[in-house]
Amino acid sequence: MIDLVIEARRHDIGNFEVGRVLPFHAHRMVGPFTFLDHMGPAEFAPGFPKSADVRPHPHIGLSTLTYLFQGEITHRDSVGSLAVIKPGEVNWMTAGSGITHSERFETLRRQGGRMDGMQAWIALPQESEEVDPSFSHHEGDAALPSYESGGLKARLIAGEAFGAKTNVPVYSPLFYVHWEMAAGTTAALPAEYSERAAYVASGRVEVDGRELTGLQMAVFAPGDTIVFKALEPSTVMLLGGEPVGPRFMEWNFVSSSKDRLEQAKADWKAGRMKLPDLDHDEFIPFPEKPASPQPL
Repeated sequence: MIDLVIEARRHDIGNFEVGRVLPFHAHRMVGPFTFLDHMGPAEFAPGFPKSADVRPHPHIGLSTLTYLFQGEITHRDSVGSLAVIKPGEVNWMTAGSGITHSERFETLRRQGGRMDGMQAWIALPQESEEVDPSFSHHEGDAALPSYESGGLKARLIAGEAFGAKTNVPVYSPLFYVHWEMAAGTTAALPAEYSERAAYVASGRVEVDGRELTGLQMAVFAPGDTIVFKALEPSTVMLLGGEPVGPRFMEWNFVSSSKDRLEQAKADWKAGRMKLPDLDHDEFIPFPEKPASPQPL
């Protein structure tokens, strides 16, 4: 059954608006997922200003997962990675003890087009919060198993679910799935994990006798199989896993320790966090009036 429905809140990140789903005041995390943004959808005309890009910025204590429906993003980071992510592919970046990265819209700037995708932050378990930073890119059915039957097209983006497993190097039990559902299609989410949610990126589905529309996320009670019926062509993202314990978040930092957040803030302000080798001429300053660390 549905415990809670969360509406994505429009949030200006300085280049375009995103729909912020997590964290939410009444439900801060779903399994290890601490943050979920729907990037766009947004239309870009050729030659839009470089100020729309996401300049180099830092993270600790988490992994980021970027997944696109439309558009392209060029990723550069402080461990030397350079990758262009396209629709249906995964960029998985583990910050661990600290990483910096940028996200540039270079192809869109040349050609124009539509940006639509998801970015998730996934908290690392406490014993892995200080692992060495790393980056990996994943594409194709061998890396991201897919399934098609009737009106359902499914792709496993990270973790394990429905008897399949990706090669994305996750650190705790979790699942993240992309469904494309034709009108009238039914599909079920089993009770495999204790915390589960479904975000409707577009379209309209019926779940537990309730209609969910685009930009809404349902958080489910444990122990029940959840049946979905698409009332029109719909894109649904399934996510969840096992909790990793309480976390604090401030700006781009996530940690089980408030003291560690303070150290990360001090390191960034003092210039002690290395910028990407291929993108080191700009950076995002720490906010002048940051909020206090918020529990997740």
